[in-house]
Amino acid sequence: MEEAIHHLAYLAEALREKHSAEELNILVAKSNSGSYTYDGIETGAERVTQEIETLLQELERDGATIKKLSVIGYSLGGLIARYAIGLLHSKGWFDKIQPVNFTTFATPHLGVRTPLRGYHSQLWNAFGSRTLSASGRQLFTIDTFRDTKRPILSVLADPDSVFIRALSLFKNRSLYANVINDRSAQYYTTAITATDPFVDLDAVTIRYLDNYSPNILDSDHPVAPKPAQDQQSLYTRLSSSSQGLLYRVPLYTALAALIPVATIAWTINSGIQSFRSNKRIQVHEQGQGLGGYRIPLLLSSGSNTARSAMSGAFRRMNSTPGQDYLPESSSSDEDGEEPKPAHSATTTAANDSPPSLELKRTSSRKADFPTLALSDEQFAMIRHLDAVGWTKHLVHIHSVAHSHAAIIVRIRKPGFDEGKVVVRHWLEEGFEM
Repeated sequence: MEEAIHHLAYLAEALREKHSAEELNILVAKSNSGSYTYDGIETGAERVTQEIETLLQELERDGATIKKLSVIGYSLGGLIARYAIGLLHSKGWFDKIQPVNFTTFATPHLGVRTPLRGYHSQLWNAFGSRTLSASGRQLFTIDTFRDTKRPILSVLADPDSVFIRALSLFKNRSLYANVINDRSAQYYTTAITATDPFVDLDAVTIRYLDNYSPNILDSDHPVAPKPAQDQQSLYTRLSSSSQGLLYRVPLYTALAALIPVATIAWTINSGIQSFRSNKRIQVHEQGQGLGGYRIPLLLSSGSNTARSAMSGAFRRMNSTPGQDYLPESSSSDEDGEEPKPAHSATTTAANDSPPSLELKRTSSRKADFPTLALSDEQFAMIRHLDAVGWTKHLVHIHSVAHSHAAIIVRIRKPGFDEGKVVVRHWLEEGFEM
């Protein structure tokens, strides 16, 4: 969970190359570096908001006129950004500055409760969620946020919250989601969707944008199921799987020896970091650095309903194949509701009246791909976030086994060059001055 300032270095440099310092001021937030990401979404957001306000005030004193604001968040930073814009809105900044672009890269908008099969996932759910301090509890949605009696991610997606109201003010809202191999934040949560058509790439045809192939999918028509005769035979799939298993035997042998040692070391480090994080949170809660950021979270009480929280799998367990889906009989067919396609480029814009918190699970028989067995809270998050309106850009990184870092070129190495295509697409198609 630890983050470093240099993770966003390539994004910042790409912006500086395209736009001069006279027309664009860039702030790369520093207050949540390292293990400070353990301290929780709201604590991180209050720190970042303070950084933004300090810079805006300094620019004003220097005679600069700031007319527009754009916010970019990567991974957990996207959730922190969603909270921070609520704080900025509540303090009146959006009355003076036009919010233009809000973009997230590989952000777990729905948390990390994933529909993975097996006892090992449940074991990790219980273990992982309790060893990552406040941020871990929030990502696993087992927290109770202040007096709402709900997880913070549920509050962030509440249509009556200051956070959704702030998000709706941005002219452009977009996200970039890895379709495969993101072991920190899976596709369903970064793309805000209840289906995953990319579980078996041999069973689908992927369509790319001409100028960004083969890394950016055509968001209007990204994927289609292959006809049965075009899919690999069972024998071919089994042969390929067996060969892959043989190649991995040395790796699995090494892991069998290293995992117990690594688990102990990771547990000790997590315990130390959690202890330090709790101390920092206590100082923060005592008023040091709060800056008056304790605001009313919900602008009306209509959706302030407590909901049950469920834990999920995170990080390495996310790489375990085998999604779990809702059984077809669990959906209400008589309602006649068609599910929203996972590949919609831009979802419906927000209406004047917020959508209801109640969400019926759509029938998997009516969709090209089955509905994942998410929690009720996650289904509600999808509905409320989609109601705001997003442009969803789907990313296919081929060259690395873990695409979470590659999507923003977090490290300068040849294997991450595909991320440069993603950043170029963002600059050309997703960032408006």
